[in-house]
Amino acid sequence: MRDLTPARRAVTEATGQNRFRAAVILGSGLSSLAASLAGGEPIPYSGIPGMPVSTVQGHEGALYAGDIGGTSTLAFAGRVHLYEGRSEAEVTFAIRLAADLGCEVTVLTNAAGGINPELPVGAPSLISDHLNLTGTNPLTGPNDDAAGPRFLDLTEVYDAGLRTLASSVDPELRSGVYAGLAGPTYETPAEVRMLRTMGADLVGMSTVLEAMVARYLGLRVLGISVVTNPAAGLTQEPLSHDEVAAAGRRASDRLDNLLGGVLAKL
Repeated sequence: MRDLTPARRAVTEATGQNRFRAAVILGSGLSSLAASLAGGEPIPYSGIPGMPVSTVQGHEGALYAGDIGGTSTLAFAGRVHLYEGRSEAEVTFAIRLAADLGCEVTVLTNAAGGINPELPVGAPSLISDHLNLTGTNPLTGPNDDAAGPRFLDLTEVYDAGLRTLASSVDPELRSGVYAGLAGPTYETPAEVRMLRTMGADLVGMSTVLEAMVARYLGLRVLGISVVTNPAAGLTQEPLSHDEVAAAGRRASDRLDNLLGGVLAKL
């Protein structure tokens, strides 16, 4: 496991804090929420030793730290992905850093394609469970028994109590199963039909590896997908990243209120 001491020291020196309670990872088109949630001066990822910087539009690449509703929070504006050529360790670096800084809860957000037509486009949906179809697992390799179990129980990856809390903040929230694929291509219509048959309601290219590492390290996980478009084949419109990022920005007010409300009630 990579030594997190230099990264932890950089965050502590920049913020004046060495312990935080919650971490929020913000996906495509959602990075702007970090400043409104946490405020303060951002720490560029490039200034945190070992922190990978995203090459994808809509991922700012900066860490914000602040007190949100009485909860000391790290807000990661952007993430890296397997499809950028990043390793599993790089994709989950932010989660490991958050745990090393004392976080007990992580909120994982993403932009997702909607497979289930009952999940409204342009609105956040809670992730109730996931399908890891990335072809990899971040816990492969030698295990550090002091960090987490060799064989991790994933009966409840996404914390039921946190989902209930989120629904108390926004009672209109729907929920569904998220299928995580490696990307970078969008799914074919045939693949979307396969995913629907497998029980998926949402599909995207992130989150599942982060969620597994978070559970491995003992963090409670809340997953939130912003449905940015119907998945391939469900409409006649072609898919584009610009559309995904724009839809994420349009959903920002509701997501901002949801995240702020959840963090205030922890």
